[in-house]
Order: sequence, then structure tokens, then C-alpha cells
Amino acid sequence: MPPPPPTGEPKRRRLLSLMAVYPSESIAPAPVFSSLLALAADLSSQGFGADAGAFPVLRRGLRQAVRIAGLLLAFLEEIQDVTATKTAALPSSAVLGLTELHVAMQKLRFLLSDCARRGARLWVLVNAGLAASELRVILGSVAAAVDALPKEVVDASVEAGELARLMSEHAWRAAVRPDAGDERAARSVRSILEQFKSGVSPDAEDVRRVLEHIGVRSWSDCSEEIAFLEDELRTRLDGGAGGDSSSSSSSSDAVLINSLMAFMVYCRVVLFDQIDANPKVDAASRPPARCPDWLRPETLQCPITLDLMTDPVTVSTGQTYDRESITRWIKAGCCTCPVTGERLRTADVVPNAALRGIIERMLLSNGVSLPDRSISGHRHGALGDTAVAFGPAAAGAARLAVAYTVAQISTGSTAERRKATCEARKLSKHSVFYRACLVEANAVPWLLCLLSSTDASVQDNAVACLLNLSKHPRGRAALFEAGGVGLVVDVINVGARAEARQNAAAVLFYLSSNAEHAEEIGRIPEAIPTLVQLIRDGAHRGRKNAMVSLYGLLQCASNHGKAVAAGAVAALGGLLLSVSVVDRDRDDDLASDAVTLLARLAEQPAGAQAVLARPGLVARVVEALATSASRSGKDHCVALLVSLCRHGGDKVVALLGRMPGLMSSLYTMVADGGSPQTCKRARALLNLIHRHYEMDGQPASASAASEAGERVVRVL
Repeated sequence: MPPPPPTGEPKRRRLLSLMAVYPSESIAPAPVFSSLLALAADLSSQGFGADAGAFPVLRRGLRQAVRIAGLLLAFLEEIQDVTATKTAALPSSAVLGLTELHVAMQKLRFLLSDCARRGARLWVLVNAGLAASELRVILGSVAAAVDALPKEVVDASVEAGELARLMSEHAWRAAVRPDAGDERAARSVRSILEQFKSGVSPDAEDVRRVLEHIGVRSWSDCSEEIAFLEDELRTRLDGGAGGDSSSSSSSSDAVLINSLMAFMVYCRVVLFDQIDANPKVDAASRPPARCPDWLRPETLQCPITLDLMTDPVTVSTGQTYDRESITRWIKAGCCTCPVTGERLRTADVVPNAALRGIIERMLLSNGVSLPDRSISGHRHGALGDTAVAFGPAAAGAARLAVAYTVAQISTGSTAERRKATCEARKLSKHSVFYRACLVEANAVPWLLCLLSSTDASVQDNAVACLLNLSKHPRGRAALFEAGGVGLVVDVINVGARAEARQNAAAVLFYLSSNAEHAEEIGRIPEAIPTLVQLIRDGAHRGRKNAMVSLYGLLQCASNHGKAVAAGAVAALGGLLLSVSVVDRDRDDDLASDAVTLLARLAEQPAGAQAVLARPGLVARVVEALATSASRSGKDHCVALLVSLCRHGGDKVVALLGRMPGLMSSLYTMVADGGSPQTCKRARALLNLIHRHYEMDGQPASASAASEAGERVVRVL
């Protein structure tokens, strides 16, 4: 089991949840006064009142609150001057009033910051009533606290008395309510969301008036609003500080936030023709939906299908799989654990509620939820399942935005296509629901057409979008139905930029998750040689993507010979041999992937023969077994050596027995208790070597060795 998540980290405050720290009851007046003076000075120095556009919502009430904070600062400074002149301390009876003022000013600072925050404008607009209510309470607290101050403090000077009375009067009489423009804009938002529920595109002028009211005037402003709403949704799902944390409240908030997020996505896609920000910078500035730091992302994937688990269950060996996948495995007559190879003591499975909860929170932060297990006939990845958590308004807005984007891709001008492919890329990355919408809107064939575009940015965005769509089962099916595999292979081979080539290789990985698809990809003459070339010449990410894609293709036995013929062993061997010379820390994961692929290739005689024929490669594998920090890397090293002995004969066994460090590494693996399958292989390899030298102190005769064994002795 993974360690529990850390509990000592502070939770992020929800917007418009106003928290305050009460000073200690035993504190003296002077420290409270000094802290309050600094707080009032901080509020006055932020310049909210000077900027007419600082508050897009609740303008009148908030500017009046800023003026009251300025009066408080002047009052405190006057008190400070008088007490310093008279060398008289503040009376102890002043603590209560000063404490209440201190608490009120803390809350006012939070409220002003929230209402002036860029990116939170739409959220503040729809919550203008709540913000007005909070401001009304704060100003009432200020007035009551000023009235509660002792007479000797208020009347310390004529100026102090006038400032106190003026501040109290303004605070009591402040007209704190949403402005008429705020109410009109909020009604328009609600009306637009109702139209989205019906699948009707709202009037563009109505939408523009709302955006103009809150100061959203560009594509980047929309992206800023979306980024904030995503962050706010994550905070609420994580139980952020402040507000009602009940399940019903969180669910209602999630639906509303998702609806507003889809509203801003629609505005960004439909209303703004120009992208006025660097998409890479914009993406980097938004924290992605993530699994906890203490959990590896691959833990959330089913080891059988490599898809995200929707109903994780644990078998008797302690491994977790998706219920549907492991059920099919057991019904097919398999009685061993797919990961460890151990025999399953029982066919019963136990739901992994903790892991399901983590997956559900991640999906909710992307606007979707896990399907209800009580619903029969569930189809993984179906559009109806992923639409539920969005809410009808968000789902309608998303479909309209996707339909507009696909229309621009198919019939738009060059500039429109450039923007539309960028939007499609962002939408497909946003959530599973948008991927399903794009597939449903027939985006895949049009994106495939753009793979041959001479515009490098269009090609990059089209490939990246197809990569995201290939993560969806229906997206993979659409790619094959449109005959797009060959076009993807062409991009790996001649893509304009390295990013496009790397992403195209990753597309093949997802497409090869199905054995039938892997066989079909292998029939394309250029597919495997292109991946091998990328392994040989690509950058770090390109090599890694090419290797995982090739590994997926090797689940089809007919692709083994094609990979060997394309020079896969030579490319992988060259990469593995170079790791010890180049930056080992950086390339250790590449080395582990290379050994994994070599072990897979060596399962067939032709692959083993090619490995044995590579000078120095076997010795490098033995070295990797001793030095690798990855347990899975060690496991694959042992699997590779066992396959070489099986296909290479006695001379390979004899050679391994003479290699320094191998025996100690194998004994260490057995003693440390790796996976049962690895320990079994390590013991088998030890037995082979011991049996060989017990029977004959010298290697077996040439007649008893295979041709591959002869070759390895000559080379090594």
C-alpha cells in the first residue's frame, strides 16, 4: 500500500471564504494597535480606490469600503501621535474594540483581494449577492467596533473624534448591494446557461455585454478565467479551507463551476478570433489535474488494458486491476496474476475504495465522474457517461464549442484553421468529455487531413489533439476507421518539428494497446522501421515514446521478426551502451526501457541471436543488472539473460558463468525477495550455470551449442 498523503500541508482558501485570526484574550492594547495600524496601512496602500476598474463587480460598495479603511488609517495615526505626545498608554478597555476592528480588517482584506482578483471575475459576478452580504457584515462590525472604543481613545483629540464619528457613520450607512449592472449581467449569465441546456447558441451580443461588464476582453482573459475556475474546483474537491464542505454543497458547486468553465470555453472559442498569448506559456501557468505526489500516475492505469481504471479491484496477490479487465482474464481460464505471475488463490476480488476515490477526485477536477456501478450495460468511455458530472448547461456549451471548432477546422480560412487546431488541442487536453465530443463531432478525419499541412504549428496542434483523442477508446476506433495510421507514421518520419514526431510516436502507443490493432500497424511497411529510426536518432522524449510504442507492437508475435529486421536490436543496444558513457542519471529510464524491449525481442530465437551478435551488449546487460536502481529494470535484465540461455545454448551459459558480478547479483535478487516471477527466473539462471559447471568444468562442446552460442563466444 502507498503511504498516506501528508496531512500537515495547509489547505488553500476558497474564494469569498473570509477567515480571520483573533488576537489572544490576554494581549495588551499596544501590540493589537500596532498590528491593526499595519493592516490598515496595507489595505490603503494597495490602491484599490485609485483604479476604477479594480472591482468589476460590486464597484460602489467596495470603493466605499476602501475609503472607510483610509479613514481608519487616519484615525489610528492620529491616536498614535496623541498617545506618543502625552506618553500615555492605551487603556486596557480599548482591547475589545481594537480586536474587533482587527478581525474585520482581516476579512476586508480577503474580500477586496478576491473581488479584484484577475481570473475570478465571472465567479464573483455570479456570487455578487454573497460578496455584498459579507461586505455588509464586515462594515457593520467596523461601525460597532468603533462605537465600542472607550471615550478616552475616541476623544484623544478633536481630529480623532471627528474621524471616528465619520467612519462610524459611513460604515453604518454604506449602501452595500450588487449594482444594477451586476444584477443584469448575472441574469444574462443564468439565461445563457439555460440556453446551453437546450443546446441553443446564445446571442453573441448578449455574451459580449456580460464579458464587457466584468472586463474580459481577450482570448487570454478567457483562459485566465478558465484557469481560475479549474483551480477553484480542485480546491473545493480537496476540501479547501472555508465554506461548506458537505457532499451536496460540493456537488452543487462542482456543477456550477463546470458550467461557468464551459461558458468561458465557449466564449474563447467562438468570440475571439486572435490568440493573444503563447499557448505553451498559458498551459504552463495552469496547474494540471494531478494525482497525489505520493502516488505514481501509472498506478491509476489497469495493467491489462493500460486504460484508467473505473472500478479498481484487488486480487489475492495484492495487485489492482479494473474489474472488467480482470473478470475477462479469469473467465478466459487464466488462473495467474497478470503482473506477478503468481497463482490466484481465489477468483474473488475486493473493491479498492481508496484508489477509486483518488481517481474520482481527479476526474471531477477535469469535469467528469466515474460511472455509477449500479447502471447496467455501461460502456467504457461512452459519451453519456462522461456528460453526467458536467451538468446539462456545461455539456451543452461544450458541444456547441466543439461543433464550432470542427466547423472552423473543416471549412475555415488558413488563420481560422490555425486557431481552431489550437483550440481543439486545448479542448482535447481539458477532459475526457471534450475528447468524446470531438470524436462525436467527426473531428478525427479533419485532423488527419491537417497532418500534411505545411504550417508547422497546425501540424503540431493536429498531432497533439490526435494524441489526446487516441487515449479515448472511441478516438482510437475513429483513427483506424479513417485510415489514419499511415498518416501518423508519415509524421514520425518527416514531421516538421521534433514535437510533432514525438507526439505521433505516442499516438502509435495508444493505438497498439489492442492486439488486433498492433498487428494491423505492423503490416504498414514503414511503421516499425520509422520507430526504430526515432529510437536511434531522436531526442530523449522521442526515443522514449518510440520505445513504448514498439513495445506495444511487440505484443503481436508477427511483429518480432519485423522489428529485428528493421535493426531494433542494434538501435537499442547502441542506446544501452551509450548510457554508461553519457549522462547516466538522465538516461537511466531510457536504459531501463531499452532492456525491457530487448527482453521482449529475445523471447524469439531471431531476437536472441541478434542480441548475442551485438559486441559488448551482454556484458552491458550484466552490468545494468548490478547497477540499476530500478527493480523493474533488474527484472527485465534477468528475463533477457534467461532468454539468451534458452536460445543460445551451453556456451552462453558458460560465458555468463565467467562474467564477474553476475552470480552475486543473482544471489542478491533471490535473497532480497523480488517479485515471485523474477526470483523464479533468477533461481533458474543460477541452476543453469551451476549445473553446467557441475557436469563439466569446461563449456560444452561446439556440437552441443547453437550457432548463436558460437557467435557470442567469438564476439565477447
